[in-house]
Amino acid sequence: MRRHKIKEIFAHLKQIVSAKAILLWIIYCIMGSVFLTACAKLVEVNAPVTSTSGPNVYQSDPTAIAVMTNIYARISSASFGNGGLSSLSLFPGLSSDELTLHKGLTMPGYEQYRAFYTNNLTSLNMGGADYWSACYPIIFICNAAINGLNTSAALTPSVKQQLLGEAKFVRAFCYFYLVNLYGDVPLVLSTDYSVTASLGRTPQTDVWAQIIADLNDAKKVLSADFVDITLLNVSGERVRPTKWAAIGLLARAYLYTKKWDSASLNATDVINETGRFQLLGDLNSVFNANSNETIWQIQPVNLGQNTPDGRFFVLPDTGPDNDHPVYLSRSLLNSFENSDRRRENWIGAVNTGGIDSFYYPHKYKISGLDQPVTEYETILRLSEQYLIRAEARAQQGNIQGAVSDLNLIRLRAGLIPIQVTTKEIILNKIYHERRVELFTEWGHRWLDLKRTNTIDAVMANEASQKEAVWSNYKQLYPISLGEIQNGINLKQNLGY
Repeated sequence: MRRHKIKEIFAHLKQIVSAKAILLWIIYCIMGSVFLTACAKLVEVNAPVTSTSGPNVYQSDPTAIAVMTNIYARISSASFGNGGLSSLSLFPGLSSDELTLHKGLTMPGYEQYRAFYTNNLTSLNMGGADYWSACYPIIFICNAAINGLNTSAALTPSVKQQLLGEAKFVRAFCYFYLVNLYGDVPLVLSTDYSVTASLGRTPQTDVWAQIIADLNDAKKVLSADFVDITLLNVSGERVRPTKWAAIGLLARAYLYTKKWDSASLNATDVINETGRFQLLGDLNSVFNANSNETIWQIQPVNLGQNTPDGRFFVLPDTGPDNDHPVYLSRSLLNSFENSDRRRENWIGAVNTGGIDSFYYPHKYKISGLDQPVTEYETILRLSEQYLIRAEARAQQGNIQGAVSDLNLIRLRAGLIPIQVTTKEIILNKIYHERRVELFTEWGHRWLDLKRTNTIDAVMANEASQKEAVWSNYKQLYPISLGEIQNGINLKQNLGY
C-alpha cells in the first residue's frame, strides 16, 4: 500500500519537475513535515528541538534547501476552505464586498464562513482560518533558517545567499499579512523561547520597518534568475522567489506606508525587466503555470490537483453547494464596464433554472481532479506593479504618468483610455481598476479598503446585503482565544 502511494506521488510530480528534482523534493517534504508540525505555537510555547535548528541541517545544500522548499509546499497544500495562507483569496473576500455566501447550506464549518461574511468574528469562531497561527510557525522556520545559514560555512556560497534571501522574503511576506489583518503584532526575530514567550504586540510602524528591511536585504542576495530545486541552475519554473519578487513586494510595502517615491522606483525596476515579465494580451493565459506575467507562483503539490482557487471557486452546473459555497457579489459584478474583457474571461456563470445566474471567479480554469498540472497559484504579478506605480505617481502629482500606467491595464482589458487631469479623479480610477483587476487575489480588496480609508462607507452599504452590522473595529480580525490565553503579554484587538 505504501509502495503504491509513493508511485502515485512520483507519477504526479513527473508532470512538473525532473526525476532528480523529484527525488530531492520527496526527501525534502518528508523532512519538512517534521519541521513545521513541531513549531505550531511559536510565540506562546517553548520552541521545540527540531531539525530546523539542528547542527547538521546547514551542513549540506540539500538539507538546507529542504527548509525553505517545505514552506512553499505547506502554503500550496494547506486547505483552502479551512485556513492556510492560500485562503487569503477566500476569507478576506468574504469579509469585503467581493464574495457572497450562499444561504442554507449544511456544510461543516458553515458558521465560520458566515462569521467572516457578516463581519461577526469573535475570538472563538475563526476556526481554521486563523492567519495568526498560519504565519507564526512559518516565521519560526525562517528565523531558524536565518540563524543556521549565517553560522554555516559548509554551504555553496550562492545557495547560502539564495536561502538567506528566501527566508527574509518569506518572513516579510508573512508579516505583511499579519500587520494588515491584525494591526500591532509581536515582532518575533528569534527562536529563543525566553525571548519570544513574553513578547507583547509591536507597533505597526516597527513591523513595517522590519518588513522593508527584510525585503531590502532579500533583493540584494536573491538570484535575478528563476532557479531550480538545487538553486544552482536557471529554471523555467517561477516558483522560487527572485530579487524581482522581493522588489515587487517591497514596492507594495512602500505603497502601503505612503512612501510614494520608493514605491514608484521599485515598481519601475520590475516593470523595466521586459525580458522577464510582460503583460499578456491573452487574459486566459495570465494564471497559467510560468506565465510571463508572473513574478512569483506557488506550485501545486496535492495529487491530481491544480490550484485551490479552481477547485473551490469554479461552480458546478448545479450551482453553489457544500463544496462550493461562495460566488461573486452583485456589487463586484456591477463594477465592471460593459466591454471589459476581464468580465468575459475571468468570470464564469451557471444558471440552475432560476431567474438569476450565479457568477464565480474564473481566473483559474481547472476545477477537476486528476488533470495535468497547467496552473499555479499566482501570488505576485506584473499588472499589480503598474497599478502600484500609477498610484504612487498620482500621489506625487505626476498625473499623466499615472494615467499612462493605468491605460496600459485598461487597454489590455479592451477598454478605452481615460483622460483625467486631477489627482482625486485619477486616484479613484486607480482604486476602481485595482478592484476589477485583482479581485479574489490574496485579499487585495479588503486591504485596499482599509488603507484607502473607504472601508466604513463601503461596508456600511454592504451590511444590509449581508444581514450584518458594521463597526469600524471590525477591519482588524480578532486574535483567537487560545493565543490570548497562552500569551503572557498579548492583548486582544479593541472591540472583541
